[in-house]
Amino acid sequence: MLRAPGCDAAPTLSVRIAAAAGAACLADLLTFPLDTAKVRLQIQGEGQGQPPRAPRYRGALGTVAALARTEGLRKLYSGLPAGLQRQVGFASLRIGLYDSVLEWLSPGQGASLGSRISAGVMTGGAAVIIGQPTEVVKVRLQAQSHLHGRRPRYTGTYNAYRVIATTEGLTGLWKGTTPNLMRNVIINCTELVTYDLMKEALVRNHLLADDLPCHFLSALVAGFCTTVLSSPVDVVKTRFVNSVPEQYTSVPNCAMTMLTKEGPLAFFKGFVPSFLRLGSWNVIMFVCFEQLKRELMKSGRTVDCAT
Repeated sequence: MLRAPGCDAAPTLSVRIAAAAGAACLADLLTFPLDTAKVRLQIQGEGQGQPPRAPRYRGALGTVAALARTEGLRKLYSGLPAGLQRQVGFASLRIGLYDSVLEWLSPGQGASLGSRISAGVMTGGAAVIIGQPTEVVKVRLQAQSHLHGRRPRYTGTYNAYRVIATTEGLTGLWKGTTPNLMRNVIINCTELVTYDLMKEALVRNHLLADDLPCHFLSALVAGFCTTVLSSPVDVVKTRFVNSVPEQYTSVPNCAMTMLTKEGPLAFFKGFVPSFLRLGSWNVIMFVCFEQLKRELMKSGRTVDCAT
């Protein structure tokens, strides 16, 4: 159970949700170009029925530079509105509800590893079901390019929602829910549980105080562990969500196509930008999350720490 630094009272549910949404939006805003680079590297080589081309993007920073040079700086933030919408509904639930669910699973006792994992599965799963349309739109906008004479499928965020709903049905907005559910359950469990355990160990063993350096190190370790475990599912999710109708018959078909045509390393395409993105996102989000909780608690808007 995480308490706001400098306050004896545990943060209320409203404080956790508000702090999680605000911190996640700030983290998304600052790291979005890396996420766009990750998506481009992940879909590179799939061809969509066309002869395979030589890789256009090489490395995280190389991809960012290539996108800025060939498609403009604005392209690095294509899909940002959907990304921020996703964080408001998604991160606020999976992060903001985590402690409350953990308290419900372990009332009046120390939380076990099993309880922490269960809380991560429950909050991550609920967040995906609710926020999947924003994920679909974000990935589609990040992936589309105006190069090579292609006409963009979507002109903007709300146009993408409308076009997907009218051409693919409402179910099109929930395309890729299964791999995204798998991915985010892995991410939520690894990210929150690793951060929680790492922070707890550092504080309990008097290695670091419950302050910024402790939050920074815990978040960085959580980001690396999360990237390693979630990368294969993340690549499959990106490919399947971005695919045109009938390109892949199912999620397993998408994974098998990748394996047979591109080999096992295809499942780790975009690993470096994924880590740069997740690592930096985790650091910004968790540090801001802890500070926002502390400031909201201090302000007395929700809880009077003196009582």
